[in-house]
Amino acid sequence: MKPKASPTTGRARDLRRRQTDAERLLWSRLRDRRPSGAKFRRQHPIGRYVADFVCPERGLVIELDGSQHLAGAEQDRRRTEQLARHGYRVVRFWDNEVLLRTDSVVAAILDALESPSPPPSPVQGRGKTEKPRG
Repeated sequence: MKPKASPTTGRARDLRRRQTDAERLLWSRLRDRRPSGAKFRRQHPIGRYVADFVCPERGLVIELDGSQHLAGAEQDRRRTEQLARHGYRVVRFWDNEVLLRTDSVVAAILDALESPSPPPSPVQGRGKTEKPRG
């Protein structure tokens, strides 16, 4: 008999089934070790959170934010802190960035994979949360 999945694991499975258009598009570019040979997982549990995309061997989390995140800067900051405690760097992109400038987003992810820390970027209207430009 299989052990019962944790609530976070169950939520991750559900999120994989209900991908957004931006998640679907970015996953098509990240899967199968396409960028720089890096293996990504999608909707992967880390502690009590589910990361949109994670490259465990390089310690990188990619988060996609839709309009629901406009009012959630503080929650996103806490989430980023918790992921950092698990040893991950977090890079965030708006959904519309992925949909409209996919190549630039993938280039920024490649830069983050190759650098020991995410490249500095300007704040884009969300308090102290930063998103790479591309």
